[in-house]
Amino acid sequence: MRKAITAGAFALVAAAGCLVFAPAASAAPDACVTSTLTTSAYEGTGGTHVKKSASSSCSDLNLTYVNDTTVYGYDGYAGRLYHSSTGTWKTCDAGYIWLYDGSYAVDSELLCTDVSDNTTFTVASAANGGDTVHVVH
Repeated sequence: MRKAITAGAFALVAAAGCLVFAPAASAAPDACVTSTLTTSAYEGTGGTHVKKSASSSCSDLNLTYVNDTTVYGYDGYAGRLYHSSTGTWKTCDAGYIWLYDGSYAVDSELLCTDVSDNTTFTVASAANGGDTVHVVH
């Protein structure tokens, strides 16, 4: 009986030695924020204005959904950033991205990259304004 108890105790000690304890999970950054906007006309600023999220882990403006209100079913979309130092709006380097109505994966259609927190932005349509878009930021 003693041999069985000793063998069992040894097995428990050996098994305990194989346990790996995971470190406590660290806080992950907040997820990206999605905003629904109505577009302005070409190079315009009349659409919905949104501030880039300061709590988001995303630094880009990702176009993830477009719905063109014209009969075409596609349009060109450009991110536009407000530069408070000069009081002007500038179209992002990506220019106009031409897309059919529908949904797109995050990081596949980048309107603007490396956008600073709290920067005001809008989206312009090449053909006309009034389209609905979702921007993940």
